[in-house]
Amino acid sequence: MSLLSVEKLSLSIHGTPILDRVSLAVGEGEVLGIIGESGSGKSMTALSILDLLPRGARRTGRIVLEDRELTALSERRMCQVRGQSIGMVFQEPMTALNPVRTIGDQVAETVLVHTDRSRRAALAIAREALDRVGLHADRFPLTRYPHELSGGQRQRVVIAMAVALRPRLLICDEPTTALDVTTQAQIIALLRGLVAEDGMGMIFITHDLGVITGLADRLAIMRAGEVVEAGATREVFTRMRHPYTRKLREASAHVPQRKARAIGATLLETRDLIREYRLPRRTFLEAPQVFRAVDRVSLTVRKGENVGLVGESGCGKSTLSRAVLGLEAAQGGTIALEGARIEAGHAMPRALRRRMQIVFQDPYGSFNPRHRVARLVTEPFHLLEERPDRRERAQRVAEALTAVGLHESDAEKYIHEFSGGQRQRIAIARALITRPELIILDEAVSALDVSIRAQILDLLADLSDRFGVSYLFISHDLGVVRAITDRVYVMKSGRIVEEGETEAVFDHPRHDYTRELVAATPRLDRVLAEMGVG
Repeated sequence: MSLLSVEKLSLSIHGTPILDRVSLAVGEGEVLGIIGESGSGKSMTALSILDLLPRGARRTGRIVLEDRELTALSERRMCQVRGQSIGMVFQEPMTALNPVRTIGDQVAETVLVHTDRSRRAALAIAREALDRVGLHADRFPLTRYPHELSGGQRQRVVIAMAVALRPRLLICDEPTTALDVTTQAQIIALLRGLVAEDGMGMIFITHDLGVITGLADRLAIMRAGEVVEAGATREVFTRMRHPYTRKLREASAHVPQRKARAIGATLLETRDLIREYRLPRRTFLEAPQVFRAVDRVSLTVRKGENVGLVGESGCGKSTLSRAVLGLEAAQGGTIALEGARIEAGHAMPRALRRRMQIVFQDPYGSFNPRHRVARLVTEPFHLLEERPDRRERAQRVAEALTAVGLHESDAEKYIHEFSGGQRQRIAIARALITRPELIILDEAVSALDVSIRAQILDLLADLSDRFGVSYLFISHDLGVVRAITDRVYVMKSGRIVEEGETEAVFDHPRHDYTRELVAATPRLDRVLAEMGVG
């Protein structure tokens, strides 16, 4: 008998169809993986189960949890179901947590809202829940605030909130997408342990086949609001009856075609680069402490070469990129671009800055939504000594947009009119507009669906071949770095701990930390091989 049964669930919002006769089931102690790209209906399925739908939504079909028909319950009764019977873990912990309340109060709030326990009892349950997710009292008292925790620790707090009352069903909506590989592995192991310990069912929503294949007992593949294929995990990947399932598998293992290119002279070089931050004083008389985010880092990028920089969140990757671009001042070492050397503490000359551009992780947050694409793409023109006139400006915008696979007419649109993958193409067009020699890509494909990610990687490989541009590719995703780089640097706690040819470093890692990263990276081919699927 199923713990949760969803039968022919359909959903429309203001008359627009969102879900079409979705059927799925979850048993006790079972993990159901729901896979699909953005817009496929994964999250709306979860929100329909919880009845957390926007105004104008119309839902039909049956949702049964332990013999209770959820679609027949009033809002008051559903409030009792949420938290007590069904827990929810969201993708972004900082938006799920209140920054001005302690973690103890936020976990205890779940207990106070859904039970008649006293505040003292609720705090005791909160302490137990935080201990269960690995945030023990000696290091993580109830008085801590979310900003005092790392991304993985904040996600553990969100999980503690969801499991505080030991629900029968846990729904996890992309809970590991923004996490680095080792933290991701820890969170997955934690969730697997909670399912086994409590015997609850779990729905795990993701677009990453490598993550879900080793976790889920059964899979449901969603596309355009429909379940196009479902079954036991091994069976789904053995048969792959639907073309979309095959497309997702191929995109997950996609390696862009790259032409062999001659590697030229050194383009970028850093020598013993240091970037430090002052920490707040703990007492009035105490001297301020210093945190060294980048500790004597030396690296090189040669012309025609793509170089990877990998490491966990907080290791100093993005800080290093900002120092290289002159967006933050280094306290020690040197930066050289084709021999033009900048000593620490000196401003980056505009002529050098123009030759380097960056593409950020969030393709929406890095743009001003009030401006049209033409203005957004030409923002780097302020680095030019002589800015193009109106006619040349329009021509350069058209060339940049066409180069990344968009249309000239897109220049007159606003950023909200594009999909996530199209926005990232616009970000790449902005980076290309000054015709740089080096582009730094800071987690540029981490938030994208697997098929969109494959398209962007193909685009980057093509642009590298056509324009001779070199990349410094910063990522915590070793699979992506392996697919597109020639050499790789591994960074830990502000230092480079290993470097070399990409294949050699990942196939035969020398440093313990590199071995840990490689082992924690979920590789679909490896998981399927262990399951006996070719």
